[in-house]
Amino acid sequence: MPRLSTLSVVVGFVGLASGHTIFQRLHVNGVDQGYLNGIRYPTYDGPITDVTSNDVICNGGPNPLVKPYSKTVINVPAGATVQAEWHHVLQPNGYDSSDKADPIDPSHLGPTIAYLAKVPDATQDSVTGLQWFKIQEDGFDGSTWGVQRMIAAKGLHTIKIPSCIPPGNYFLRAEVIALHAASSYPGAQLYVRDD
Repeated sequence: MPRLSTLSVVVGFVGLASGHTIFQRLHVNGVDQGYLNGIRYPTYDGPITDVTSNDVICNGGPNPLVKPYSKTVINVPAGATVQAEWHHVLQPNGYDSSDKADPIDPSHLGPTIAYLAKVPDATQDSVTGLQWFKIQEDGFDGSTWGVQRMIAAKGLHTIKIPSCIPPGNYFLRAEVIALHAASSYPGAQLYVRDD
C-alpha cells in the first residue's frame, strides 16, 4: 500500500438515526470508489445517542456493523476532496427521489463533520483509543445547516483532506449530528462511521 504521497483511508461509516441515514460510498476527487467498498457499515440506520459509549467511535451497539469488515484500502492523496455519500437505507443505486427521507429526513437538521485518526494498519479492526482530529465541519451559517446542504447535494457530504496531512494509514470518520431532539438528554443523534 503506497505511503509516500497518499493517505490510506479505510472507509467506515457514521450513521444517523431517527431521520436515519447510512454512509455507503466514498468519492475521491470525483471518482466513486464503489458501493460499500472499504466501508464499515451497519444493517440498521439508527443513531447513537449515548455520547459516553464506545459506539460513538464508529457506530455499533444498536446498529450492528456487518462483519467481516472490508479489507479494501482506499488511497486518498493529501489535499484531495472526498465525498461521503449518505442514504436513508442501504441502496446500491444511489439517490432515491421517491424516498422523501433520502438521504435523511429533512427535519434532522445539524452539522456534518469529518475526522481522521492515524493508524498503524488501515485494515485493523480496533478503533478504541485512537487519536481523532477534526478536519471538516459544516454547521449553521445563519440560514442553512450542513445537513441541508448534504440533502441538496443528494447525500454527498464534501470533505477537504488537508494538504499538510503526512503520508500514512488513516481512518476517516464521517458524521452527521441530528439536533431535532436535542432539547433534552440524550436528544442529539449522532450518525458516525469510521472509514
